[in-house]
Amino acid sequence: MTHPSSDERAPNFWRSRFALGWLVLAAAAGWFLWAEHRAHLLGALPYVILLACPLMHVFMHRGHHGQHGTPPGAAGRAPRDRGESS
Repeated sequence: MTHPSSDERAPNFWRSRFALGWLVLAAAAGWFLWAEHRAHLLGALPYVILLACPLMHVFMHRGHHGQHGTPPGAAGRAPRDRGESS
């Protein structure tokens, strides 16, 4: 299997003129949305913060999958008895 050299690779999207045009368009759209709808956006901010808490828990902790408190690497092992010696 041969890997393409640096000359054969496709150009980076973020360094193209097309991407620069999209970034300018997105910046202008963002400015006009902020200027015209600032009251609506700031009015919804407390609800967005409250919604962020459960979403961060679900996506950052990945729901724990029933293994809360299990050390890494010990998910497949059976728990030992307290009286058992090693």
